[in-house]
Amino acid sequence: MKVFKFGGASVKNADAVKNVANVLKQFLNEELLIVVSAMGKTTNALETLAKSYYDKSKQKNKIYNEIKSFHDEVIGGLLKNKESHAYDDIENLFIELECMLETKPESTYDCVYDQIVSYGEIFSSRIVSTFLNEAGIKNRWMDAQNFIVTDNNYREGRVDWEITTSMIANKLKPIVKKQMVVTQGFVGRSQNMKTVTLGREGSDYSAAIFAYGLDATDVTIWKDVDGVMNADPKKFKDAVKLDALTYSHTIELAYYGATVIHPKTIQPLQSKNIPLYVKSFVNPKGKGTVVANNSKEKNIPTFIVKSNQVLLSISSRDFSFIVEEHLSKIFEAFASHKVKMNLMQNSAISFSVCADNSGDNLKHLKSELAINFNLLSNEKLELLTITHYDDKAISKLTKGKNILLEQRTRATVQFVLK
Repeated sequence: MKVFKFGGASVKNADAVKNVANVLKQFLNEELLIVVSAMGKTTNALETLAKSYYDKSKQKNKIYNEIKSFHDEVIGGLLKNKESHAYDDIENLFIELECMLETKPESTYDCVYDQIVSYGEIFSSRIVSTFLNEAGIKNRWMDAQNFIVTDNNYREGRVDWEITTSMIANKLKPIVKKQMVVTQGFVGRSQNMKTVTLGREGSDYSAAIFAYGLDATDVTIWKDVDGVMNADPKKFKDAVKLDALTYSHTIELAYYGATVIHPKTIQPLQSKNIPLYVKSFVNPKGKGTVVANNSKEKNIPTFIVKSNQVLLSISSRDFSFIVEEHLSKIFEAFASHKVKMNLMQNSAISFSVCADNSGDNLKHLKSELAINFNLLSNEKLELLTITHYDDKAISKLTKGKNILLEQRTRATVQFVLK
C-alpha cells in the first residue's frame, strides 16, 4: 500500500491535474491513497479572504469571486460533463463558503482561519477526484477530517495518535485495499467537530499520518524538482540533488527551514521505518531522493536561507543575569503568541532570538516582552544555515554582509545576516 502526496504546484491548473492522471496511470495495480494540496496559490488567497472576513472588510466578496473564478477556470479545462452531479457537489462547496462569509465572525481569528483556509484542499481534492473518475481512473473521494483527529490548537493542530491511528486502520484501510482513495492534506477535525489545520504546508505531514495508520510500504511526495536539493535552485544556480538522506538529517534540514518537506513529516515514518521518496511529477521515472534509515548519504554541503527574519535581543531591566526564571517567562511568551524560535543564544545579561516575522503575532509578543524586559529588534534579516560546511562556502555566502549572530556545531553553522 502506497501513499502519494501531490502539492499545490502539481495541481496548479488544468494541465497540471491532467499530468497527475498520467503519473497515476503508471500505478493502477497498486493500492493507493492520494493526498492533495490546495491548487497553486489558493492557500495564500484564502488566508487573505479569512483576514478580510474577520476584519469585516468590503474586499471579501472580491477576493471570494477571484478564488471561485480561478477554480471555475480549472474545472472548465477538466470536466466534460458540467451537468454532472459531481460538478454540483463542487459548486455546493463554494455556496457553503459564501454563506459562511455572510455571517458575523463568532470565534477567534485562528479558528476562523482554519474554517476558511481549509476549503482550498477540499476544493482541490474534489476537482481532482472528479476528473480522475472521468479519465477512467476510478477512485473514491473521502474527507480527511473523518480520520485525522486533533485537539483545538487551531492552525497547528496536535494529532490524537491513538484515535487517529485506530480510525485510519479500521475504517480507511479496508477501503484503500478495494480502490484508490483521494483525500486532502493539511486538515483534521477536533473532537468538538471543528476543522483544525495542521500547520502551513502541512499536507506532507498528513501523508505521513495516513502512512503511519495504514502501515504503508512507502510514501512519495511529488514535487516540481527532481528530489531534495542541497539548496534552493531559485537562489543557488549550482544546486545539486541529494540522492539519499537519513531520517535524522532530513529532520534537521526541515527544522532549519528547508521547504521541500514539512518538519513534522519524518518522525511518524521513522517510527515504522517507512521510506519516503521525493520525486518529480515532470519526470516520474526519475530516481528522486530516498529518505530511510539505511540511506547512504554523501557529506554534501546544504544551504538553507530563511528570509524575513527578526532578531530580538532581550535583557533584564535591572542588569541582573538572565536566569531560569527569566527564560521561563520568555519561552512562555513565545509559545502563547505562536512565534517560532529559529535560533537562540544567551549570555550572562541577554538572550537573543532569531524568529520568523509573523506580523501581528510578533507585534503582540514584543509588546508583552517589553513589559518586563529591555528589548532591541532588528528586522528584514536572513538566517543562513549550512550543514557539512567548509570555510570556502562560509566566505562566499557571508561576503559583504553584516553578521549579527553566529552559531556553530561540528556539522552545522548558522548566521543571522543583514
